[in-house]
Amino acid sequence: MTISCFDFWKDGMIVQEGSEEWKEMSVTVKEACESDGCFLLRCDEINSKGAREELFKNMKALFHLPKKTKQQYISPKPFSSFSLYNYMDTHHESFGLDDVLLSTSVDTLTNLMWLQGNSHFCETLKGMSLKMSEVTWVILKMIVEGYGLSQHHISDVENMKSRSHVRLNMYNTDKNNTANEDGFYGHTDKNTLTILCENEVQGLQVLSKTGTWVDIVIPHNCFVVIVGDTLMAWSNGRLHAATHRVMMSGEKERYTFGVFVAPKEEMKIEVPRGLVDDKIHPLRYGPFNYGEFIGHFVSTRNHNAVDVFAGL
Repeated sequence: MTISCFDFWKDGMIVQEGSEEWKEMSVTVKEACESDGCFLLRCDEINSKGAREELFKNMKALFHLPKKTKQQYISPKPFSSFSLYNYMDTHHESFGLDDVLLSTSVDTLTNLMWLQGNSHFCETLKGMSLKMSEVTWVILKMIVEGYGLSQHHISDVENMKSRSHVRLNMYNTDKNNTANEDGFYGHTDKNTLTILCENEVQGLQVLSKTGTWVDIVIPHNCFVVIVGDTLMAWSNGRLHAATHRVMMSGEKERYTFGVFVAPKEEMKIEVPRGLVDDKIHPLRYGPFNYGEFIGHFVSTRNHNAVDVFAGL
């Protein structure tokens, strides 16, 4: 399994929407999301002025703060606090920041972690989040184009990226730990799309459709894009939500920065009629409320939640 790699930029600009190059790329992006559920995306334009390297430098400082300091970051919303857990021989810490582009979550985190503040960290994190969210918008429009759906469905996919949840992760190897093996089996993301970059320490694996775990090598100038369960359901199961996991080896710490775009909780997810074909693609998912779906997953932790909750 070799996943596709795309470059949306030409002469410093994203390929012009509606051009022949755009249309051709839309089909190949859609096909990559169908076959593998993920692809690589060159990010030279996003990483202008070394923003990515600066972000990872600040993340290292953040995760090396005292444990008691990090544990002050608490939120009642799922996946939006500091968390720490272990699986197999991997130690994993994570900060979740909810709705970064519309809320004060970045400032809240920064002011809790550093008494003197850290405005540079705030600016870098917000800037990277905005650029990565903008790229997901391009990808979603390409998927609509790739399926030949009417422009009416652009509003569907725009609504499916109305929130941007950010996660900062640190992984390292702990040979003395064998607790909580859930991570060994992998998971799908429950949101619409995930776009992820790392500090060049590899560890991501994707489960192929033949049942084999495949190492995903992310070049230093690339992000990885992963289809989530919500987008898969919207596409009537045509797009593949990639099951993935992190398996660590070596002594270096792995840092990742991920933007998870998702609908607002009140949004109804519904399969477009153009993606239903009674013979080849019969309707697989009924309409469902996104917030209720997430509530179901949080309460059950069933990684097959979307099929249980909305499958027909």
